[in-house]
Parts: sequence; C-alpha cells; structure tokens
Amino acid sequence: MKVNAKSINLEKVQQEAEESYRRGFFCCEAVTEIIRSNFELDVPEEVIRMSSGMAVGVGRSGCICGALNGGVLAIGMFFGRTEHKGPADPSVVKCMALTKELHDWFKANNTKGVACCRVLTREFDMSQGGHKSQCIYYTGLCAAKTAEIIARELGIPTEGKITVLTHDEYLKTRITPLEA
Repeated sequence: MKVNAKSINLEKVQQEAEESYRRGFFCCEAVTEIIRSNFELDVPEEVIRMSSGMAVGVGRSGCICGALNGGVLAIGMFFGRTEHKGPADPSVVKCMALTKELHDWFKANNTKGVACCRVLTREFDMSQGGHKSQCIYYTGLCAAKTAEIIARELGIPTEGKITVLTHDEYLKTRITPLEA
C-alpha cells in the first residue's frame, strides 16, 4: 500500500470525519473513509465496506464503540500482518500496541471514560437518533487520534490539534433532536 500524503492536518481529519458521519456513513465507515482519503492511500474505496458491520458497537450489539473500531481497522491496515508468524511477530506486537494506545486514549478523552457503545449511548433512544451528535463527536475524536498515531509511526508531519472537550463543554455543543 502506498501512502501519498506529505503531511496530515489533525483538525481537518476530525472535521471531515464528523461531516462524513453527518452525510450518512456510520462512525466506523467515516473513520475508515477519512483515514484513506487524508493519507491518500492507493487502496480501493471498497476498503470502507469492511467497516460497515462494525458500527453501533458491532452490528448494533452495543459492544466496542464503532468509531474506535474504525480506528483499530485503520491502524491494522497500516501496521497489521498478512503472514502466519505467531504471537511474537514484531509487526503484530506493534499493531496491538498502537491499537491499545488508541483504545486507552479514547477512554481517557471521550465524555464518559468507557469504550463500550452500550454505555456510551445508555441515555439515548437509539431509534430516535438522539445519539447522533455524540457519535459525530466520537467519530471525529477517533479519526484524528488514529491519524496522529499513524502519521507519527510513518514519520509524516502533522499540524493542528485534536479538539477534546470536557463533558460539560460537549453538552453545550449538542444541537437539535435531529442531530443531537
């Protein structure tokens, strides 16, 4: 896989991932789409399909956050393996360390301190769309942090900062029931 990006703007990644969700992708698909486009990868856009079932905590099961799943898939696309080399294979050890870094950062920096979709969305009636603004925010967070990790590991310079809000700051951003 060829990476054509010369630099990555983390603010742009965060905003584009949020907008991708607003336009109709689920969280995981939006993260995958935006990582693919911002790193200017020479992979077909069909890679976005692999993430479709990971949304809403894996097929609406409420397990791990779909945005986080998107980041894990993206990191795997860059640093995962394709050969059977066992658990001590340096590439899989690195990939696992990077995905754990993303997981731990997301838990520490989202508004609720967990990675479980069911807990993150507990207050919402998922059939009413009340969760949407929160999921948009988490999608941007995961996309930007994923981009930061990948860029760091590839030696690609970054600019801009990830916007991380406190829970109270986040609550002030929630809009109407159509997006909130």
